[in-house]
Amino acid sequence: MSDGADNSRCSFIIGTGRSGSSLLQELISRHAFVGFVSNAEDRFPRLSSLLSPLNSGLYRATPKTLTRKGRLRFAPSEGYRILAKEVSPILVEPFRDLTADDLTPWIEARFRMFFERRSRRSELLVHKFTGWPRSGFIHAAMPDARFVHLVRDGRAVANSLVQMPWWSGFSGPSAWRWGTLDPADADAWEASGRSFVLLAGLEWKLLIEAHEAARAEIPPGQWFEIRYEDLIADPKEVLGLVLDFLDLPWNFAFERALNRYTFDSTRSTAYLKDLSTRNVKQLEDVLGPHLRRFGYELQS
Repeated sequence: MSDGADNSRCSFIIGTGRSGSSLLQELISRHAFVGFVSNAEDRFPRLSSLLSPLNSGLYRATPKTLTRKGRLRFAPSEGYRILAKEVSPILVEPFRDLTADDLTPWIEARFRMFFERRSRRSELLVHKFTGWPRSGFIHAAMPDARFVHLVRDGRAVANSLVQMPWWSGFSGPSAWRWGTLDPADADAWEASGRSFVLLAGLEWKLLIEAHEAARAEIPPGQWFEIRYEDLIADPKEVLGLVLDFLDLPWNFAFERALNRYTFDSTRSTAYLKDLSTRNVKQLEDVLGPHLRRFGYELQS
């Protein structure tokens, strides 16, 4: 690091998408020591210098009903509009994961400036990226940054994706943002009758493999992995571990904010109701080794 900046004050939540990462970011952002990029900054980037110092206090003071998804709200954001403007569009929708080789000096200077400037306004800046992990790129720019990887059952992720009107998989893998399927996955998709559910599962598989490869490039003490299902089942236990990893103290104000949330563990197996038995079997035939590696039991 040429300028001696302390980028240990920046941490990143990463996951495949539809993994519960928004919930995790919102929970951590209830901590008084945590700063973040807000959706207001993202929508009105010219006001960023005014809004950024106020984000944390405003968010903790905002009623929970005004922070929920699916309505006009104030909440932490991935900030893709403002990142595209102030850093580069490379961060927004790359067709492959970003690595250290993608970090040109020009982009590095802009990336570090974006996050380090905001990190000075709080004890710890926590930002979320979904889809590709981008951790190799981030680590090259900010060697001390830490990563919390949130994993969710690939069957649940596939079920959630096909319910999203914005999911690009409905146009097929030639039109989505994740590149081409490898030959084995392409054959499995064709054999399924080009099932959209299986294609959504293959998206999870592709991205979870990218996260596993990215993890190998990050020092062990800077990568922490949790499962969405464990977070929902025992939020205090799992969040306690996450706060320890991020060097954040557990305090009464954070616990009081946490107690305002209701956690519904039944959503973990909603795919059994929402998908057909054939859909589930197709997913497990292809995703089985990955599901078992993360401790998920197979139905078939």
